Amino acid sequence: MAEEAWHEARLIPTSGINGAEEQERRATSALLAVLSAVREFGRGFVKPFGAPSGAIECFIEVPFVLGERRLYPDGLIRVTRGAKTWTALVEVKTGPNELASEQLENYLDIAREQNYDAVLTISNEIPAVAGQHPTKVDKRKLKKVSLHHLSWSQVLAEAVMQKEFRGVADPDQAWILGELIRYLEHRKSGALEFDDMGEAWVGVRDQVAAGTLRVSDKGITEVVARFDALLRFASLQLGRQLGTEVVPVLSRTEAADPVVRAQALAQSLCATGELSGAIRIPGTAGHLVVTADLRAGKVTCHVDVDAPKEGRATTRVNWLLRQLKNAPDATRVEAFVAHARGSQAAELLGVVRENPSSLVLDPTKDLRSFRLAVSSTLGTKRGRGRGSFIDSVLTAVDGFYAEVLGSLRAWAAAPPKLRPVHPEPPELDDTVPAALASTDYSSQDGTEVSSPDGNSDQGQSRIEAMAESEAPVSGAVDVEGPTDDE
Repeated sequence: MAEEAWHEARLIPTSGINGAEEQERRATSALLAVLSAVREFGRGFVKPFGAPSGAIECFIEVPFVLGERRLYPDGLIRVTRGAKTWTALVEVKTGPNELASEQLENYLDIAREQNYDAVLTISNEIPAVAGQHPTKVDKRKLKKVSLHHLSWSQVLAEAVMQKEFRGVADPDQAWILGELIRYLEHRKSGALEFDDMGEAWVGVRDQVAAGTLRVSDKGITEVVARFDALLRFASLQLGRQLGTEVVPVLSRTEAADPVVRAQALAQSLCATGELSGAIRIPGTAGHLVVTADLRAGKVTCHVDVDAPKEGRATTRVNWLLRQLKNAPDATRVEAFVAHARGSQAAELLGVVRENPSSLVLDPTKDLRSFRLAVSSTLGTKRGRGRGSFIDSVLTAVDGFYAEVLGSLRAWAAAPPKLRPVHPEPPELDDTVPAALASTDYSSQDGTEVSSPDGNSDQGQSRIEAMAESEAPVSGAVDVEGPTDDE
């Protein structure tokens, strides 16, 4: 048998997975085992939920009795530090399976009876807003027990960031974490990527194209929620590659009330056929804004960059061009001036490279900022693959960062320079007191006297004037000559 057909032995094998039940059990056991084995990953996993820094113990399928029923949560996490203990029940779903409200409410009741702190759910569901749970439960059951949710995409992103960027001190533990990453990335693990715009997508898409969509129509709520979930998935995927936390941008009002964001997206979709959102990437010159225009069939990514606050207008344009060496010529560049609505000028980057002054229509106006935008074809299919809406958006986001946003740096003023040291004064004869020989600027004040060659020699003139005005003080003794008594 050829060695190419052999399967390498793995700590967490994907072979032998038959059915959703086996898939969930193996994913739960693999994740919880690595949480207790890899100290850095385990600590980073439970810390956001309020757990203390301590020893982590994990169990699967722990039996509990609720009334007359015997229930088995998928897992349990217990963190102990001294006399303090934090405990959470874990419910896991893999593949397309969704969490059930009744099941979660039962686990919340168990946690309350056992004085546990939280219930944690993990599935492929990505809520539209971070911190929001995808499943509705009775809020009265959350008075003493908190409910948290993680998507498998987020779990995978955290594992990659811990291993590749934050680091794991013990080499064996790093290898164990790498085995978990390899397992979650395998298609049989059930930790799927975002791959569906939902059942309502096709109907809403066709209504947008026909111009008949209304805010009250069925399905629009699901589509806008899926779009925000797609932005979160794009952020997780980009952050996993960059090794940093990339998150969607929300206003305070939208973060406090997700309904506000959903209503704004629904109104925009009905009025203009557009869905848009922004992504924050640490260290970049601005937010990456994504706009999907379903009517025009275009997806556009843009960023707004402040122009330098000094220099001529063409100098500011050249400052921008020096940073866009890898950007495509089809990038649209807009210039905005102070105290004006809209852009002053807009040209393709290829044109601006040949003629930077094409963005300067009025040199007397203060050039305030630039907008860089790249557009590409928007897919319309519901799932993944060629011609899909999801893949076209993900490709546009990754490409815009790689070619445009990743090379931009915000302008910063040059630091102030030290005042130059005044040159050494010419040599003075013995008649000038040493105390008057100074290079300080304060000693150079006074009326300037022109030298014979026409140059001003302010400091030397003052020294000579003071030397000539000196006279013996009355009552002083001339030690070099005889006195009258002699």
